[in-house]
Amino acid sequence: IEIAEATLRGGASVIQLRDKTRDKGEVLQIARTLRALCDAHDALFIVNDDADIALLSDAHGLHVGQTDLPVGEARRVLTPEQIVGRSNNGVEESLHSAGQGADYVAVGAVYSTTTMGKSGRTSLGPDMIRQVKQAVSAPVVAIGGINADNIAEVARAGADCICVVSAVTYADDPGRSTAELVEIIESAR
Repeated sequence: IEIAEATLRGGASVIQLRDKTRDKGEVLQIARTLRALCDAHDALFIVNDDADIALLSDAHGLHVGQTDLPVGEARRVLTPEQIVGRSNNGVEESLHSAGQGADYVAVGAVYSTTTMGKSGRTSLGPDMIRQVKQAVSAPVVAIGGINADNIAEVARAGADCICVVSAVTYADDPGRSTAELVEIIESAR
């Protein structure tokens, strides 16, 4: 919660809760707190994987992976106002997700990363962001291994939104790190 609040003060426009270790009752309380923080900063709050937590916390949306609930099934659980995004590893998966009605497509890993929990995943590079942008009309979120050294390249590739994890959560000052990343993105665009 403290890191999320710092990143919001630093200019983050979206926070995603991804917690695969805590009991769902505890995750629900965290989700409700994060929703309130996001509302106070005019930011979106997205829950990863858990449609029930997204619904009960009144999150702005749900993010699902390729092996999670299909987009249409997730929508049956959520309210009509909540958005659904889906993870993808290239153009073909992105087209499939867009065809399922995903409100946004997340594409990655753009660069090598260990955060996403899948060892051996091939990094796609920023050119894949360009290719997906040309193939789908949904907003494209870039994710995976993105940091201050490469975020400008990702922004110039056309990503509508850029997801960072380690570059902020492991920073000595997450708020300052977020502000620096936001400045780089704005300058690159």
